[in-house]
Amino acid sequence: MKKFFLLGVSIALLACQQESNTNFKTLYSLPKKLKEVSGITYFPETNLIYTIEDSGNANKIYAINSDGKLDKAITITNATNVDWEDITKDKSGNIYIGDFGNNANERKDLCIYKVNKNQLNKDLAVAEYKISFSYPEQTEFPPKKKELFYDVEGFFEHGNYFYLFTKNRSKNFDGTAFIYKILNAPGTQKATKIGEFKTCNNYNHCVLTSATISPDGKKVVLLSHDKIVLFKDFKGDLFHKGTQTEIKLDHFSQKEAIVFKDNNTLLIADEKTNKIGGKMYEFKLK
Repeated sequence: MKKFFLLGVSIALLACQQESNTNFKTLYSLPKKLKEVSGITYFPETNLIYTIEDSGNANKIYAINSDGKLDKAITITNATNVDWEDITKDKSGNIYIGDFGNNANERKDLCIYKVNKNQLNKDLAVAEYKISFSYPEQTEFPPKKKELFYDVEGFFEHGNYFYLFTKNRSKNFDGTAFIYKILNAPGTQKATKIGEFKTCNNYNHCVLTSATISPDGKKVVLLSHDKIVLFKDFKGDLFHKGTQTEIKLDHFSQKEAIVFKDNNTLLIADEKTNKIGGKMYEFKLK
């Protein structure tokens, strides 16, 4: 869904380890056709980035080559783009689309689509299955304005589970984010809340818009408009129990998508807003 994006600048400090890094570079402008990129995933074998757009856009996956040119567009014929907010893949190369954008916290049709890797060479593809899910903690649709915790814009697949990181839209935003876990299997499920953590209390600088895990499974990175949050040294899937580090990108824009290119390199995409953005970036972790 369309996002409210403010360009005000303020300073917010996390109650955790801090780090500043300027190793951030622009790779290329995104194809003009893609105005509202909401998620990206990367295939090292072909050096292609697959991306989606959010609500109001087509039910399509787009492949972008290393020059930033549109390589192909794949229509998912049995999937509806209510609000596609992130895309990820598993170790086998199957793609998953997160249709869980929920700005008003009132949706009851949240789902994830699996697109088999064998469908990625087609113009018209069919989703192999659909995972419908709900949050057991949510009992009102919508909840009270101070409890709008059930929007999600970032997830990844790891160990045959999906991990979802919530986008807090509550009144008096305090940076609280939930982590939910869902089995990668068709059917209807209740998401399991495995923990929560805080970023900062400035929505514009610390609201979460995408998530990714490194190929070796040792790092989890969450994106905001001008920084990332890095989790390391965790055990199992208790990511929030490891070290939490804020890394400033020194670049403010409507960043909506992130993925690991390798264990130490991130790819980041933003939407074009007020003539700012609409690009693909690379960021190297120290």
